Amino acid sequence: MDRARGAPRLRVAVAWSAREGEALEVVVELPAGASVLDAIRASGALAQGGAVDISTQAVGIWGRPAVLDSRLAEGDRVEIYRPLRLDPKEARRLRAQRRR
Repeated sequence: MDRARGAPRLRVAVAWSAREGEALEVVVELPAGASVLDAIRASGALAQGGAVDISTQAVGIWGRPAVLDSRLAEGDRVEIYRPLRLDPKEARRLRAQRRR
C-alpha cells in the first residue's frame, strides 16, 4: 500500500493531553482501513515518556467512546482521555466554596 501506486490513504488527527493544561494534536496519514491503535502509534503519543498509557486510558473518536481496533475514516479525530483527578461535581462544589 504505497503512495506511489495510488493506494487509498486517509488523514486523521490524534489528540491527547500528557499533563494538565497541555494539549497536543498531530495529523497522521495512514493506509485505508487503519485502526485507532494504528493512528496512536503513528502520532508518537506512546513515546511521550509514559504520559500516555493506552492500556489504562480510554480512547474515542470525535468524543464518542471507541476501542483500539475501531476502523477510522478520513478526517476522524482520535482522542486519548486522561483519567479525571477529581469528580466534576466535587470540582464545582469546591469552586463554589472558594467564591463565597
